[in-house]
Amino acid sequence: MWFTAEATKAWRAEPRTTRGGQPRYSALAITTALTLRKVFRLALRQTEGLIASIIGLLGLDLAVPNHSTLSRRAETLEVPRPCGGRELMHLLVDSTGLKLCGPGEWLVEKHGKRARRGWRKLHLATDADTGWIVATELTGKDADDGSQVGTLLDQVEGQVASFTGDGAYDRDDVYAGVAAGHPDAAVIAPPRSSAVPSNTAETAPTQRDQHLQLIAEHGRMGWQKASRYTCRALVESDISRWKRVIGDGLRSLTNGRQSTEVAIAADALNRMLELGRPEYVRIA
Repeated sequence: MWFTAEATKAWRAEPRTTRGGQPRYSALAITTALTLRKVFRLALRQTEGLIASIIGLLGLDLAVPNHSTLSRRAETLEVPRPCGGRELMHLLVDSTGLKLCGPGEWLVEKHGKRARRGWRKLHLATDADTGWIVATELTGKDADDGSQVGTLLDQVEGQVASFTGDGAYDRDDVYAGVAAGHPDAAVIAPPRSSAVPSNTAETAPTQRDQHLQLIAEHGRMGWQKASRYTCRALVESDISRWKRVIGDGLRSLTNGRQSTEVAIAADALNRMLELGRPEYVRIA
């Protein structure tokens, strides 16, 4: 690890001209500390010690934010939105659960009472070509996947060529939401087994009607290959990468800090992917 001259210069916060206390650390300093905390799965006090050790080993004259400052600033920290840098994207969407960290095993064994497990739902949108996470949304456990489509699309910069999701996205409002922001985008979601064509299927078939017709002619496996629905496995790989590298839980307690935690995790995974990604070439 190293500090560039620009990062060292920007470690301290710029003087504010409005009323209120003067912040001591810039957003860059807080983001750096919280990123290390998330990647190495540290507590706030451990993060404070790690930052102090790194700055001491590098011989830098920089102040170290303490654990309470990190916790307080994480509530309102503005993390740049993840962006793959592409003007035309094939979006893959899915969701997974992140458990809320509760009392440790020692407290459970001491008091003999296990706390009720809680968790929140993470919605992801990734670029099929680059693997970058371009949109994230954290909701309650009862939120359905289709209701978060508009929120995810609002975070995407550029145009969407296709929108691919599992059967949970086979909804009229999903088709309408994608068409409202990206009229030329294809919506690829497997219709449920009891799906029937619309009333205008003969004269003006919708995208869903076309999916049903293709399934009737070639079967579901044939439809998956023809529509490239099989690419949806890539977003499942991103979720697996998230849980292997970042973990399957949230350490923060409030909604604001949890949202910051998720945004920082997505940025860290994108940065790792930017540093090196394997390229596969078919030879036979």
